[in-house]
Amino acid sequence: MPIYQKPNTSRPAKGHKTYPYLLRGLRVERPNQVWCSDITYLPMRRGFLYLVAIMDWHNRKVLSWRISNTLEAQFCVDALNEAIHNFGPPEIMNTDQGSQFTSFAWTDRLRRSGVRISMDGKGRFLDNIFIERLWRTLKYECVYLHAWETGSETKEAIRKWMTFYNHQRPHSALGGQPPALVYWQRNDINQPDQQVQRVA
Repeated sequence: MPIYQKPNTSRPAKGHKTYPYLLRGLRVERPNQVWCSDITYLPMRRGFLYLVAIMDWHNRKVLSWRISNTLEAQFCVDALNEAIHNFGPPEIMNTDQGSQFTSFAWTDRLRRSGVRISMDGKGRFLDNIFIERLWRTLKYECVYLHAWETGSETKEAIRKWMTFYNHQRPHSALGGQPPALVYWQRNDINQPDQQVQRVA
């Protein structure tokens, strides 16, 4: 593990409403039943950038992602808008209680789309375990191997890795198949010719 001060990406906001955890005991059996989202930091040679991802809980496919140099909520909302635009809304969205995910902009977008809001218990990172595993894999296979100088270098490296993860990397929980293949095998919406990832 690298040695440096890690930024806190899950700081709650005073006065923001939090929501109960809805996934305990729930059988997730199909795409778009449950999505999850989280933020992690990306160390650079000087400073940090922040990465948010939207993931389908059923098959671990990353539906959208964004990189930002601040922890304001808008880059998370932009990723959410892209995922809903490309794949339709999920039934449930699960996040931690960080200020980005309790913000009006985030929760209002979910409510207007008819999405039920679920949040991890305070301090319970295991409630969102699949995206925590994504971060661990991303960091050991990509982030910790580099010392990026610029935001554009970072974005290009993350874009390549996310494409590899979705379309090529075998996943043990999916019988050795990549997440995107399983997503489209079990989904009745039309598959786009190629997934396009945009970053802020």
